[in-house]
Amino acid sequence: MNKNENRLRRAKSTRSHIRKLAVARLSVHRTGQHIYAQVFDASGTNVVAAASTVQKSVSEGLRGTKNLTAAAAVGKAVAERAMAAGIESVAFDRSGFRYHGRIKALAEAAREAGLKF
Repeated sequence: MNKNENRLRRAKSTRSHIRKLAVARLSVHRTGQHIYAQVFDASGTNVVAAASTVQKSVSEGLRGTKNLTAAAAVGKAVAERAMAAGIESVAFDRSGFRYHGRIKALAEAAREAGLKF
């Protein structure tokens, strides 16, 4: 197995656990250049809120799109949009990525903006 297959295997395990909880899910994906975050409803079919470094409203004023400050900006933006949509509590789906660096910065910024994990 390669690195990506291992990550997807870990993600599948996490998602099956979250599905049993039947709560909204904050899903994160990171690439070498950007970071993306989406909040799905409890059924897992509808995207309630989304933010990424690709969006101009999020990436304005940032020095780059692949650093901790960019991840924190995405976390804050997705939390504000989820709160506006009426979601206050979510399960954090890190998509098999390790909880450090940009993933951790996004999660902490979302918590500071009011989302409960």
